Amino acid sequence: MKKAIIGKKIGMTQIFDEAGKVVPVTVIEAGPCVVVQKKTTENDGYEAVQMGFGDVSPKHVNKPEQGHFKKNDVAFKKTLKEFRFDDISGFNTGDVIKADVFAEGDVIDVAGVSKGKGYAGAIKRHNQHRLRESHGTGPVAREAGSMGACSSPSRIFKGKKMAGHLGAENVTVQNLVIVKVDVENNLIAVKGAVPGPKGGVVTICDAVKA
Repeated sequence: MKKAIIGKKIGMTQIFDEAGKVVPVTVIEAGPCVVVQKKTTENDGYEAVQMGFGDVSPKHVNKPEQGHFKKNDVAFKKTLKEFRFDDISGFNTGDVIKADVFAEGDVIDVAGVSKGKGYAGAIKRHNQHRLRESHGTGPVAREAGSMGACSSPSRIFKGKKMAGHLGAENVTVQNLVIVKVDVENNLIAVKGAVPGPKGGVVTICDAVKA
């Protein structure tokens, strides 16, 4: 990884390219992020850069985190994320990272927490089909149906696709293309959809499989 940034999902819109075609994009407020801590092999056993995003009132930061920010002499931040770069020699504590680290045409991976759907049935959660609505099935057409064999093995195997909690999990969408970068307003327009609701925190980094 050579570059990365933390951002906030603003929402989706569309823009027109040079050929006049409509391109659906997600607008992300990328940064400004502050380098809160620089981790080295000597002190921490590995090399990484910790970034902070989003200003927050001191009363909403617990005492250990307050000491962490004061020790490194940076403003209190709401979100902290750690990134392992190929070379961290160019980073120093207090550096401000803005949207201009990325450029139009860059291929990126965007990670975030997906929308939570609550408790969902097997049809919505796993795309299973309904039971027959005739021949005595009764009012259970959207239930999961048979769970497997009878007296042997007399149990349900682990991993069985059933009803349960849907969404609200870490999701990474790979190989998205940056369509436009607005440096003045710290906005990045990414082609396609990214995980999470409006206002959700996302991380943008170089594509792993580009």
